Amino acid sequence: MSENQAIGDLPEWDLSDLYPAMDSPAVERDIEAARTAAQAFEKRHKGNVANYPGADLAAAIAEYERLEETLSRLLSYAGLQHAGNMSDPEVARFYQHIQENVTDISSYLVFFTLEINRIDDADLNAKLEVVGLATYAPWLRDIRALRPHQLSDELERLLHEKSVTGHAAWTRLFDETMARLRFPLDGKELTSAEVLDLLSDPNADKRKAAAATLGQVLGDNLHVFSFITNTLAKDKEIEDRWRRFARPVSRRNLENHVEDEVVQALVSAVKDAYPRLSHRYYALKARWFGKDQLDHWDRNAPMPDADEDVFPWTRAVDTVLDAYSQFSPQLAEIGQRFFDNRWIDGPVRPGKAPGAFAHPTVPSSHPYLLLNYQGKTRDVMTLAHELGHGVHQVLAAKQGHLMADTPLTLAETASVFGEMLTFRKLLADTKDQRQRRNLLAGKVEDMLNTVVRQTAFFEFEERVHDRRHKGELLATEISDIWIDIQTESLGPAIRFDEGYRSYWSYIPHFIHSPFYVYAYAFGDCLVNSLYARYEQAHEGFAGRYLEMLSAAGTLRHKELLAPFGLDASRPEFWQQGLAMIGGFIDELEELA
Repeated sequence: MSENQAIGDLPEWDLSDLYPAMDSPAVERDIEAARTAAQAFEKRHKGNVANYPGADLAAAIAEYERLEETLSRLLSYAGLQHAGNMSDPEVARFYQHIQENVTDISSYLVFFTLEINRIDDADLNAKLEVVGLATYAPWLRDIRALRPHQLSDELERLLHEKSVTGHAAWTRLFDETMARLRFPLDGKELTSAEVLDLLSDPNADKRKAAAATLGQVLGDNLHVFSFITNTLAKDKEIEDRWRRFARPVSRRNLENHVEDEVVQALVSAVKDAYPRLSHRYYALKARWFGKDQLDHWDRNAPMPDADEDVFPWTRAVDTVLDAYSQFSPQLAEIGQRFFDNRWIDGPVRPGKAPGAFAHPTVPSSHPYLLLNYQGKTRDVMTLAHELGHGVHQVLAAKQGHLMADTPLTLAETASVFGEMLTFRKLLADTKDQRQRRNLLAGKVEDMLNTVVRQTAFFEFEERVHDRRHKGELLATEISDIWIDIQTESLGPAIRFDEGYRSYWSYIPHFIHSPFYVYAYAFGDCLVNSLYARYEQAHEGFAGRYLEMLSAAGTLRHKELLAPFGLDASRPEFWQQGLAMIGGFIDELEELA
């Protein structure tokens, strides 16, 4: 039986809940209707916003929200089509067509939040006494956080209109370049998703060959990736300077509603833990492999005595939903919708975006999940992770389009919690000590990839952006930073070769969302602390947890965590989260 037959039939998403097809008349109708409505909105409200009484301001915000949701529906549909097949020039042209039109239409709306931000605090507080406007208080709080960094109306509109030829264009170039790359191996031409998957193959020769072709092809294209990285870093530096942000990460922290000090406390706590987490674990793994050091292509290798079966898709689905159901039947019921409907795209195929994501689309529709499912235990965990995002997005939809988004620091909560529930179920169902050790080792590696590796990614970004202020970086200089940080974070038990120097170039977060990556470490430590509370007191926990997810972006992290007795501003919060990883490593040492 082939591996594909063992996996079974995988779902492919049906995007017709958004639009029937790319050439559907509904697409152009919505574009033109939105353009007309946006022009009318600007004509009616521009210059008047600050003078509106509370009820009129609430009505204008509701109108703005409807317009923004239409534009987001168009962008979501185009973005999902593009993620499904980045190699198709017609799809790429459609994606660009939608981006350009949405950017043009939304330029008529730029004035609105700028004028809201010019309302005096006392005046706005008086307006907020109106119930209709009070509903939007969390959204108003969040947009007004950017007031000190707001530019003139003309500059804001210029930056907005030029974004389609700026960051968005460079991001598209990166995505399409990665999608077109092929990695030759054993007479086949593999996609990046396929070759990255082989880095966790049981066969050491396959892992080594996959690592070699990955490093070779990325290295051959490093001039493109380094130019994209330099350009986007400079673009960010220019805009940050104009907006008076103190550090490259400051804007991301402000948008995440988290203080610089909290992020620095997280990063410092993780870096201090490198020796007792990643360094200790990889030294232990090297001993299991009978070595003093592991080559980097062995870092995510299965245990030498592992006999991992392929996880058929149906078994993966049952495992994840059972784990969700044991925690909360409501959580599992929402998750079931993704499988009952065609909201998931599972198979690997040429041109498809690598990795995995959950896209919320708009509250009036539903989220979609993209996976590259290949039947490994890690793929089951990825399914649990992305389904957690999807369930979170469904629960948050009731807040409406403007407030359904969750800050990145909390956006990973449901996903990582879903992974933990699934892992705990797999562990509870495993009685064999060898299998238990292998399962624990896989979980530790996933947690190290989430906490240690993502923190190292964050520091890599910081160093690259700081250095870019002084001038363009050579590809070799970026690679030097990469190797320095990887060596520091992974420890002396991991050995790197020349090919590994180019591995920084395939990571999309550096391009799509600068400084996103610390959200993974934040989310993992948060969930570890949250799960410890769950173990201490089950009663009522699931209800409080679902309420936290449903709140979406209406509450800040201190307010959301307070019902659980947690505070991310306290050092012990991070220590408790990291202690769970350390505890798993302790257990592995005992099993060894």
